[in-house]
Amino acid sequence: MNRFEGSGNRIAKIRYLDGDFNVILPGTFVICAVTGREIPVEELRYWSVARQEPYIDAQAAFDADKRAGILPGQTDGGSVTP
Repeated sequence: MNRFEGSGNRIAKIRYLDGDFNVILPGTFVICAVTGREIPVEELRYWSVARQEPYIDAQAAFDADKRAGILPGQTDGGSVTP
């Protein structure tokens, strides 16, 4: 690819930081780690720095944290303790 060509309709490679992200490889979208849906880079608002994963919305981010077992009151198995 010519370095002056646009990024086209392809997946971007991104490094997720606290409150920001760096585009490593330009593209127009990333894939939500929970839903598998495309997220346009300009609409990307939710991600995990620790897991380096993007999420389509707050619910997907919550579900990812729940799956990882990092929510208050959770054990390693992802089940909530009473």
